[in-house]
Amino acid sequence: MAFNKRSMHFKQYNDKTEMIAFFTCGGCSGRRVYRLVKSLKRHGVDVVHLSSCMQMKNYPGCPHIDAIKKTITDADIKIVEGTHH
Repeated sequence: MAFNKRSMHFKQYNDKTEMIAFFTCGGCSGRRVYRLVKSLKRHGVDVVHLSSCMQMKNYPGCPHIDAIKKTITDADIKIVEGTHH
């Protein structure tokens, strides 16, 4: 809903921007991210938003966040930290 309304961390996008996918890291250790990012890159993904649960103070911190970020940036994909919170 936040994407559709262009609210919160999605304010920067215009009406022509499309959401290509919505996925989870696959759990610890985030191994799934590499495979998904590689696949999504072929579909034109240029930005990945990291979910709030990975970063918010009231959730347990993600112990693999740095490795996940590196996987994404190594694929030349921009990271935006946050979604609907």
